[in-house]
Amino acid sequence: MPRTVLLVALVLVAARPAAAQVDFSGEWTPIRSMDNTENPWVGDWVGLPLNAAGLARAEGWDASILSLPEYQCRPHGWAYIYRGPTALRISKEVDPFSRQVLAYHPEWHQSTNMPVYLDGREHPPAESAHTWGGFSTARWDGDMLRINTTHMKEDYIRRNGAMISDEAKVTSWWIRRGDILTWINVVHDPLYLAEPLIRATEYRLNVNSLVPAHPCTAVYEGLDKGVVPHFMPGENKFLGDIRTRYGLPLNRPTGGPETMYPEFLRQLRPSTWTLGKGAGRDDAIPAAPPQPPGGAR
Repeated sequence: MPRTVLLVALVLVAARPAAAQVDFSGEWTPIRSMDNTENPWVGDWVGLPLNAAGLARAEGWDASILSLPEYQCRPHGWAYIYRGPTALRISKEVDPFSRQVLAYHPEWHQSTNMPVYLDGREHPPAESAHTWGGFSTARWDGDMLRINTTHMKEDYIRRNGAMISDEAKVTSWWIRRGDILTWINVVHDPLYLAEPLIRATEYRLNVNSLVPAHPCTAVYEGLDKGVVPHFMPGENKFLGDIRTRYGLPLNRPTGGPETMYPEFLRQLRPSTWTLGKGAGRDDAIPAAPPQPPGGAR
């Protein structure tokens, strides 16, 4: 085979995508579920593996902080936004010569630029700037796309004070089965999480749907200049509400690794809310139920 013909053949083979690759581009509508309604009560961190520092950070959160000008227009970050209620558009960036996909660009109603690079580039140094979307690179695991994200800002993982730090890292998988897109996030945070946080969301393909713009202007909402709403340790008066709602005894945590496992259900007592009688407050927080043999995990 002449050398020129051989080189052309090698270029064509290199430019051809692997057989396992799939196309994630398109407009997607979220499939809602009870697990990702994300309209939580203050203090409801059940199911989140927060460590002691993470719980302390969450307990000091005051919802009024969202009235600060710098909070009013902040976008959702990579560790959380995929669980939101808005439509998702994934655009693909293609090399005009090799026709290889260089990057995917996911965007939502309340997001910032979040490119996912497939061109083999390295992550920047640790001291580089952190952003809401972080810095994401990806590779193929069979027909799944594995995404590694670093350099994120501190941001919430539940919209009631549960946070990850700016040292967190996220591993995501995109899995497409026909018109269903499954998005799995595994969050690792050495500062606020005792264990990895694993959650998933699904989208359905919705051809010709729209992702609207998100114009936002910060305004004065009544906070005095220099005031940052917060609670000192032990002063958050709202934390008792979630115990009453779930029938959670005073000596059991409202978040942490223990709350992730089915055995934690044994700690709960019936309440007006769990019995389907409305969200009214009970007269008292229940005492701790008897411990099972060997204790609950």
